[in-house]
Amino acid sequence: MRRTNLRPGARPAFARLVISAVFVSLFGAMTAKSEGIQTMKVRDLYPLITTPHLTEVRDFYVSNFDFEVAFEASWFVYLVGPAEAGSRGATLAFMHPDHPSNPPGPERFDGKGMILTVEVSDVAGVFEQFETAGAPIVHPLTDEDWGQRRFMTRDPAGVLVDIVQQIDPKAGFWDQYMTQ
Repeated sequence: MRRTNLRPGARPAFARLVISAVFVSLFGAMTAKSEGIQTMKVRDLYPLITTPHLTEVRDFYVSNFDFEVAFEASWFVYLVGPAEAGSRGATLAFMHPDHPSNPPGPERFDGKGMILTVEVSDVAGVFEQFETAGAPIVHPLTDEDWGQRRFMTRDPAGVLVDIVQQIDPKAGFWDQYMTQ
């Protein structure tokens, strides 16, 4: 890969673009389109987290992120988050381990190996809201060298929630990761 000089604020957007291109190419969508093959159209994509704490996670996302309940049953909650102008918002689902559909798995989520990243425009304001509400803060508001201002909380299901705002990275930070 040829080294490219990008303006500092463009690196996070560039990284997302590269990751998207790699993801698409891994699934053959680019080749399929060029050969005229019908590709899959995804209507939604969301994590489904298995937890016995349905009421608590519902209330956590409704009160802290202004999510709305789109569907709720005794064993399942589907939440839809508000969209900022130019975006489509987000969706999340939670399922009780004793759900009636009984597919293979999923095991009860143990809180390890997953981070849910929520990008916002004003992370300092969101941090203040979380502190005021008494939500758990597991990583303080921090400006990271790679170009994010962030803090972390943990929801009642044990999911680590990383709330981020894109900022300019520290000068030269990304240089060490560029290939010649």
